[in-house]
Amino acid sequence: MRLTTIALVVSDAKKSAKWYTEKLGFEIREHQGHWITVAPKTENIAFHLCEGFYPLEPGNSGISFTTKDAKKDWATYAMFKDPDGNEFYLIEE
Repeated sequence: MRLTTIALVVSDAKKSAKWYTEKLGFEIREHQGHWITVAPKTENIAFHLCEGFYPLEPGNSGISFTTKDAKKDWATYAMFKDPDGNEFYLIEE
């Protein structure tokens, strides 16, 4: 068994998909009607950008990314937010 998608509540799935591709270098994996998934190009897991089904809950998503050199981001870890206020961690491997 593998984890394949994580639901991420957003206000506008198309706008969010554009942000994730342009700012984080993700790719759009699926786009069928309201179903849009985005993911890092080398990963099997994707975010399902859920629009309009649930109220937005900006804040800590509990999701972390790793990188080889977090010092490029001024520390051994960094935090960032998407346009809807979902917070993520970037941690050095």
